Amino acid sequence: MAALSPPPNGTGEEEIGRAAMVQAQQPRRKGIGTRVWLIVSESGQSHVEEIEKHSIMRRTGLPARDLRVLDPVLSYPSSILGRERAIVVNLEHIKAIITAKEVLMINTNSPLVYQFVQDLQHRVSSSNCASQQEVDGKTSPASGVHKTLPLEFRALESCLESACRCLESETKTLEDEAYPALDELTSKISTLNLDRVRQIKSRLVAISGRVQKVRDELEHLLDDDNDMAEMYLTEKLLARSLDNASIREEVDNAAPEIDDKSAEDSDQGDELDSVILTSCKPNIEELEMLLEAYFVQIDGTLQKLSDMNDDVDDTEDCINIMLDDKQNQLLQMGVMLSTANMIINAGIVVVGLFGMNIQIDLFNAHYIKFWETTIGTVGGCVAVYLLAVGWGMKRKLLAL
Repeated sequence: MAALSPPPNGTGEEEIGRAAMVQAQQPRRKGIGTRVWLIVSESGQSHVEEIEKHSIMRRTGLPARDLRVLDPVLSYPSSILGRERAIVVNLEHIKAIITAKEVLMINTNSPLVYQFVQDLQHRVSSSNCASQQEVDGKTSPASGVHKTLPLEFRALESCLESACRCLESETKTLEDEAYPALDELTSKISTLNLDRVRQIKSRLVAISGRVQKVRDELEHLLDDDNDMAEMYLTEKLLARSLDNASIREEVDNAAPEIDDKSAEDSDQGDELDSVILTSCKPNIEELEMLLEAYFVQIDGTLQKLSDMNDDVDDTEDCINIMLDDKQNQLLQMGVMLSTANMIINAGIVVVGLFGMNIQIDLFNAHYIKFWETTIGTVGGCVAVYLLAVGWGMKRKLLAL
């Protein structure tokens, strides 16, 4: 086996650009139709093909419902589906079908997908070169070179890395915007700052939901050994390529005799499938370690978002406390103004009494009596007001 060199730098970009042009020029079709696919082979080379839907189904062994998960028009949550001959990956911007021999992708006009394709080609080519060195005897087990992963795991690792990197980048960008906005809102409550925090919280909820879905999908795979075993496509392909004559002979010898011939054939077929599945069930430790690494990474991203959400909630609580305090101060001012208004009204009553067209001795008194009456009325109002405020403070109704 000859060493495989990585594709030229311009090759992947040209293929992706050509796919984008073809997809842009092609009118949208509903139902069955031709779609542009970017295919990365096990050698790391990429090319563009226009493949009809049923051809994809025959080529990958996937049902139509799994292909609908990859439809960019429809909104499906993040998912990783292990099937008999392929793995369906729908993570963020990545919509791909992984087989034991190739990787098929759509939406190749996205810059994020372009970066993913470049990483995938580099990963596949590097692994192929390492495998070739092991075959040629240039490396020894003592040199620390690990076992080369099959194509499906290398492609799955690239998908997980790209999705985690994208979510981590969005989280970092949101952190850089959120914390200064929260500090500014705490120092100055204004409509502009409140609107900024509202937009940040909306983005935070959206990103948290996406990260949570990816984490739940990885957790589901780690909890289900059968789903992880389904993803060993290369081992299943090798098992299917072996001669099944000996297995069928063993099943025929071990099968009980049943009078009904059709029932006997059906039981033999089921037992044969069970024996084949049991005989080729792989050790899932390799895939489990791969998924655990990205589960820890995506869980860390979710923890950052959770901490940010807690900070937003704490800021909201602080703002509510500050607004409640302002409201209490306004209520106290209202009480004091109402009390002052009541005392002034009492003074107005005294003035009104003296302004009536009646004759009393005070009107004929010396001029100094007028000032005594005026000062006494004003002083009485002030004294009553101070007594009312003091009573409110003593009862802790007012806090000045």
